[in-house]
Amino acid sequence: MPGPQKTPPQAELPLTRRSLPIALMRAREKVMGPVREMLAPIGITEQQWRILRVLAEYGPQDATHLGERTSLLLPSLTRIIQAMVANGLVTRTQDIADRRRQTLEITAAGLQIIDDNLKQAGQIADSYVRHLGREQYEALLDALECLEKL
Repeated sequence: MPGPQKTPPQAELPLTRRSLPIALMRAREKVMGPVREMLAPIGITEQQWRILRVLAEYGPQDATHLGERTSLLLPSLTRIIQAMVANGLVTRTQDIADRRRQTLEITAAGLQIIDDNLKQAGQIADSYVRHLGREQYEALLDALECLEKL
């Protein structure tokens, strides 16, 4: 396999193997692979898993906060929530004070999915810590948190 080609001087970009966006995508795929394998038999998506996790952790909330905490755009979140409501994983109630606003809450069935997969999800998370070591793992999370603030 030939090596990387020389880029023209006017296009001084980092090599793709040292490009932050590309590195983040490669890392995401590696990290999400085991999670996707865990979720496949359950029949829920990684986005639905994030929604369940956030609702379980933070409690009932409106779509704006849920979208921010799950990194989902509101149009996508709305579509996903519709399916989750239909499947009995989430409830949606209208705010009495502001009828345009809705509160989303995890159901007992949604909590059961988390409980049923808690051990495996924990093992997956622990494997990342073992691979990187606790110090590097925490440093990575801190660095990613800094990037979020850009």
